[in-house]
Amino acid sequence: MQYKNIIRILGLLVALLSVTMLPPALVSLIYRDGGGVSFLLSFLWCLGFGLLAWYPNRNEKGDLRAREGFLIVVLFWVVLASFSAIPLMLLEHPHLSITDAFFESFSGLTTTGATILTNIDVLPHAVLYYRQQLQWLGGMGIIVLAVAILPMLGIGGMQLYRAETPGPVKDSKMTPRIADTAKHLWFIYVSLTVLCTIAYWLAGMSFFDALCHAYSTIAIGGFSTHDASMGYFNSPTINLICVFFLIIAGVNFALHYAVIQSKSVKNYFYDPEFKVFIAIQVVLTLICFTFLMIHGTYQDADEALNQALFQSVSISTTAGFATTSFADWPVLLPILLIFSSFIGGCAGSTGGGMKVVRVLLLYLQGLRELKKLVHPKAVFPIKLGRKPLPDRVIEAVWGFFSAYAAVFVICMLLLMAAGVDDITAFTAVAASLNNLGPGLGEVAANFAHLNDFSKWVLVVAMLFGRLEIFTLLVLFTPTFWRS
Repeated sequence: MQYKNIIRILGLLVALLSVTMLPPALVSLIYRDGGGVSFLLSFLWCLGFGLLAWYPNRNEKGDLRAREGFLIVVLFWVVLASFSAIPLMLLEHPHLSITDAFFESFSGLTTTGATILTNIDVLPHAVLYYRQQLQWLGGMGIIVLAVAILPMLGIGGMQLYRAETPGPVKDSKMTPRIADTAKHLWFIYVSLTVLCTIAYWLAGMSFFDALCHAYSTIAIGGFSTHDASMGYFNSPTINLICVFFLIIAGVNFALHYAVIQSKSVKNYFYDPEFKVFIAIQVVLTLICFTFLMIHGTYQDADEALNQALFQSVSISTTAGFATTSFADWPVLLPILLIFSSFIGGCAGSTGGGMKVVRVLLLYLQGLRELKKLVHPKAVFPIKLGRKPLPDRVIEAVWGFFSAYAAVFVICMLLLMAAGVDDITAFTAVAASLNNLGPGLGEVAANFAHLNDFSKWVLVVAMLFGRLEIFTLLVLFTPTFWRS
């Protein structure tokens, strides 16, 4: 294991992270409502630590193997989320404990969107901007940004890309060179952010709110600059804009690239995962709308449809934005939406959950097993579109599903052992592991009332969800550490 090389790379990345402390400091200077000193001190701290880690190991260069790639990815998220908590610990308003600062930081960078903060509307603009920026940086994975920059510093990125990129097939690249792939991904990501910002601004948001909400929309994060989230604006137009961009961000970015290259939207409709993803949104919206009308939750059909569409897309894509308290809806709907977050977005998107393609493959495998009961000797290949998949991919999906379920159950039992009630424990772990944000029970509004032990358990769940289970789980196997 190339430990010195890993320390060198982490040092460089922490030094790069220090630059992200400057925009919030600038925001503080513009609005003059506090917080700037904390971010400037954090900038110096991160820059100093990064250089101290890099300089003694600056000549330790070598090709990264798969093991180093997995270790760097995990350390990257742990170390950067930890350093991102520094300005939150230094702030006078709000005054956060170490546990709360780490929870908020990990929740932001993993795009979970669960918060321990209250009275968000009166927080300094620098703090509001920083939380949104954390989600934006974590949305596509800072690793992807890093592999576009690190080749210039003499660091290969292919191993990092394979460890970071979600989905059942991890070796596919849009372009032959990994740096070019990362640049294309980020070009699409930044372009969507700009378009979303403009749309929100034209729909009536202030420029600050438009930019901040565009960050968390494209990242499918869920943080907001207001306690009422999207409900603060009380605008059907803003809701529709949010839904539109959440769906775009929930689609595989490689598919977006293919559409741009071919200049034809037909590629979307040739993709089986995209079709299932859209079908899920439509079915959830119809179910929610129907039950809301039956129970008379909203007297106006347009309002019921607006709320049903927004909450269905927001929860199922794992964004977690809110226009109303969906926990107060007829009891079927909150539970249904929480379960939909287990599916999440498409592979290669900024959404959380198990990903649509995995759930689709599990469904196809289930159908195959039913057919084999009738025709035991027949061969039924599983196809994704017209492409037959090797059994190794199906086995990997089943392995992922079992590991996902095991991590979920263990985390939920730990919360219940810490005194959390069953509904809160179930939905808090679901919200963290699926990188969703809001839950039910005590965590319907925020996570401030949970004890410290429960918050640390949920931080680990956030990491498992963001790193897609195996990337983190592989570090706990003896085989990984054998030379």
